[in-house]
Amino acid sequence: MQNEEQLIARLQSPDQKEEAFRELLKLYKERLYWHIRKIVLDHDDADDVLQNTFIKIYRHIEGFKGESKLFSWLYRIATNEAISFLNQKAKRQNISIEKLKNNTLDSLKEDVYFEGDAMQIKLQKAIATLPEKQQLVFNMKYFEEITYEELSEILDTSVGALKASYHLAVKKITAYLIED
Repeated sequence: MQNEEQLIARLQSPDQKEEAFRELLKLYKERLYWHIRKIVLDHDDADDVLQNTFIKIYRHIEGFKGESKLFSWLYRIATNEAISFLNQKAKRQNISIEKLKNNTLDSLKEDVYFEGDAMQIKLQKAIATLPEKQQLVFNMKYFEEITYEELSEILDTSVGALKASYHLAVKKITAYLIED
């Protein structure tokens, strides 16, 4: 297995880009899918956003300067693509982001790709009540176990602010889950 610098060099080399990109897909496709899925919730939407994410990565890899880890750069693109997708979808349907997420949550029970039980749906509803940034921080920290330092690179926010966001998110989710 090559290191990150070697993969980046191959991705930025015209004669090795295709093969290196296939390796990048293998390495990050599933992880990015689940990251995006936690934001957009719907399987088909997550597939669309994942495809758009990899198209954007492919088109812009030459501009990657290595100022952050490749992983952080990929996650930043995936996060931005997912948020943009939700904003565009809500605008097309002429509804708020909150209404869009609630509609998607309501349809999760029928989603053949969702394997969660009633508690999982309740947790997803609790997460959906959080402000967008707290949702992102909670999902990446809790489900994906991304470190605060990596989160700081991905979301371009200080570690202190991220810790505060995560703490608030946990308190709000706990309160929501205890309510019933």
